[in-house]
Amino acid sequence: MILKTILLHAVDLAQPTSPPQGVNTQGLATFLRSFFAPLFLVIVSVVALFFLFTREITRFVQFIILAIAIGVIFYVPNIIEVTAKAIAGALGISAG
Repeated sequence: MILKTILLHAVDLAQPTSPPQGVNTQGLATFLRSFFAPLFLVIVSVVALFFLFTREITRFVQFIILAIAIGVIFYVPNIIEVTAKAIAGALGISAG
């Protein structure tokens, strides 16, 4: 009985299938954001605590501003495209 089941599954696996059409990147940006967001927050928290405990308030403020800027660039949807179009428009280049 078990051998028959194994044989049937092996035959099913051996059947030819259609080749993949290509890499599906649907949702890749969402996956990467959800994967790296907690890691980013942990690193920012550890470094910020280090600056606070060593009483380097100026570096702490600089780091927090930099961390917020990086967070906005990478985690706000379409911010890079909007910024690029705004810069191109300010330079007089038609953005198509």
